[in-house]
Amino acid sequence: MTQEMKIYTKIGDQGKTTFFGCGLVQKNDPRIEAFGALDEVNSIIGVTLCFIEDEKLRAALDKIQHDLFQLGSDIAGMELKQGALPKITEAHVTEIEKIIDGYHEKLGIPKNFILPGGTVSSSFLHLCRAMIRRAERVLVGLKQQANVNPEAIRYINRLSDLMFMLARHANNELGVKEQQPIYKYMAKT
Repeated sequence: MTQEMKIYTKIGDQGKTTFFGCGLVQKNDPRIEAFGALDEVNSIIGVTLCFIEDEKLRAALDKIQHDLFQLGSDIAGMELKQGALPKITEAHVTEIEKIIDGYHEKLGIPKNFILPGGTVSSSFLHLCRAMIRRAERVLVGLKQQANVNPEAIRYINRLSDLMFMLARHANNELGVKEQQPIYKYMAKT
């Protein structure tokens, strides 16, 4: 009789985990931090999908979730031979830029900062954007220590721009006006 593998390995009990191709590493290793940040982004996109009815937008978010796994694969394969694992490519970045450009034609660029919020879907898309920005900061930090694919950094940067445009689109579709911040207690000049 073979012994069934369990979900818990007990390796984490000592603050360690396995990292693809590198064996045991500390759970606060920058690569693990990058995986965690990408997992958070993918999870919030999953939650956001619960509040999106537009099929075109749902399809775009679904594709992004798959791309985020490819980005994780890219991070995992940093130390491996080229081509050992899937990587983020210029085509991923270009695809996002085309989507952004389509929304830009329709919405333009706001002349002022806008507050996150409005509709439920827009609010969640803004939350996605903010979490993507955090993931981007983690990847940039990792880049200072490891050989991160430059296209991965470009992709995550464009992804936050896309979420901004999608959030604006979600509000626009329901006629919700963008709110600008009100700056109180400014020094008089």
